Amino acid sequence: MAIDLHIHSTASDGTVPPGELPAMAAAAGLSAIALTDHDTTAGLGDFLACQKDFPGVELITGVELSSRIGAREIHIVGLFIDQKNRVLQEYLHAMREERITRARAMQSKLAALGYVVTDEDLAAVGMQEDVPGRPHFAMVLAEKYNFPDTKSVFDQLLKQGGAGFVPRALPPPEEAVKVIKQAGGAAIWAHPFHSRRNENNFIARTIRELKIAGLDGLEAYYSEYTPTKTATALRMAKEYNIVCSGGSDFHGAVHPQTRMGSGRGGLNVPDELLAALKKAVEPKVVLL
Repeated sequence: MAIDLHIHSTASDGTVPPGELPAMAAAAGLSAIALTDHDTTAGLGDFLACQKDFPGVELITGVELSSRIGAREIHIVGLFIDQKNRVLQEYLHAMREERITRARAMQSKLAALGYVVTDEDLAAVGMQEDVPGRPHFAMVLAEKYNFPDTKSVFDQLLKQGGAGFVPRALPPPEEAVKVIKQAGGAAIWAHPFHSRRNENNFIARTIRELKIAGLDGLEAYYSEYTPTKTATALRMAKEYNIVCSGGSDFHGAVHPQTRMGSGRGGLNVPDELLAALKKAVEPKVVLL
């Protein structure tokens, strides 16, 4: 059976409440899903409360932490985390404050361009905990200023380099990996592939560096990967002796073309990956 270990809810920038995700997974025939909201574990309580109602779907605690190397954002997914871990929650609190600061800067920048986005506008599109992300801004702008869709908003205003884009002040990925490991989780580099020159060299070098910090694996199956990228990710995971993970990066109506479990139609993350991922979080026995 298939699994999906990269899913977002209304606790970050998705449009489906955490408590509704398990039913969707069951309907899609998935045997396990992980809720991996951006820089928050706020949705995990409602998510896990559904386990008794859907015993055929394993519900896995997760989080997706943002970080940066140079100009490039690196996202590290944590799976099987202890969401109450003090170190993790302190880290997430700092990330939340950074997101709020960025959102305020985006509001100011967009207003100067003639696009006023109020807190009330953001709340109306499902923003929770006063931490808006770019998808929330995109939904407001698409509705309020008659853009064709949210993709058009990103393309014209919110993508990197766009007139309304504000970069994030982010820690290095080594910090994200270490925090996930301290919370007892498996640290996975999410969607490492983009269309850039010398990409494979960058990924290989970064894997070697992050392994020192405790990186466990690579997202080898992803909605936007070509078969070639999946094959390359699987080869790299084997070469560097790390595990594989995968997921759709489901956000609901924000990205309607990406469906839970099947991505854009061709995604199939095998449940055989779970055994190695669970082994990655087992305490290691050191023989002296």
